Amino acid sequence: MAAHPSPQSAAPTPAIELINVSRRFLTPDGKSMTAIRDFTMTVERGEFVAVVGPTGCGKSTTLNLVTGLAKPSSGEVRVMGGPVNGIDPRIGFAFQTDALFPWRSVIDNVIAGPLFRGMNRDKAMDLGRKWLARVHLSAHETKYPHQLSGGMRKRVALAQTFINEPQILLMDEPFSALDVQTRVVMHDELLSLWSQSKASVVFVTHDLEEAIALADKVYVLTAGPATVKSVYPIDIPRPRVASEIRYEQHFIDLSRTIWNDLRDEVTRGASRAEAQLTETAE
Repeated sequence: MAAHPSPQSAAPTPAIELINVSRRFLTPDGKSMTAIRDFTMTVERGEFVAVVGPTGCGKSTTLNLVTGLAKPSSGEVRVMGGPVNGIDPRIGFAFQTDALFPWRSVIDNVIAGPLFRGMNRDKAMDLGRKWLARVHLSAHETKYPHQLSGGMRKRVALAQTFINEPQILLMDEPFSALDVQTRVVMHDELLSLWSQSKASVVFVTHDLEEAIALADKVYVLTAGPATVKSVYPIDIPRPRVASEIRYEQHFIDLSRTIWNDLRDEVTRGASRAEAQLTETAE
């Protein structure tokens, strides 16, 4: 008789599963709009997944489904093996616009999460200082957000997120507002923090090179309503230095291959948007 695997040897459930998910909603003029259709995606524990696709194809909708801020019209969304029921404290967020409180100092911004969760202030301050050291901002803890550069604000935002030890991290174009040089530096900062935390990451971006530099796997979405067109494993060894690997031939080859796939969807999405504008004008 064949032996059954013990519970201890069973593979862990994925961190995130979207199974044949569709999301429809009503526009302000009462029309039904489909954001994503028959969408399936799996993020394993500790995996870094990037999602790319044309503008307006529904990339951010996938994050809202994982958070519970939006509910699927059909299909199933699961987090850590269970259904999504409201906001999950195991999930951290990082978005294009940082969530820093302008009236709070850097250190008070970083420790906001632990204090909200009931941690003693002295313990939270000790932990906050450790995280500021990790993001190279120890000398700036008493400053306020308006006194920081864009890159420094992003470092504060990363510390503010990682201090809560999220098991899942959802990132919606967090570095898109930064200049190119600062963005590359932030890629290395993120990879360093992620390698220590091993959170499961979904990273939405319009920047294909950014996706390849960071991710274990890249999902290419179709023009809206979005569904998964292709999935590309990124077989670049870790640890990576984002500022260096983009000049390697294998990175260039991956970029060319994925772009050839993505370009068709970008063109289709642009044509569709132009047709809609023409229809509206008429």
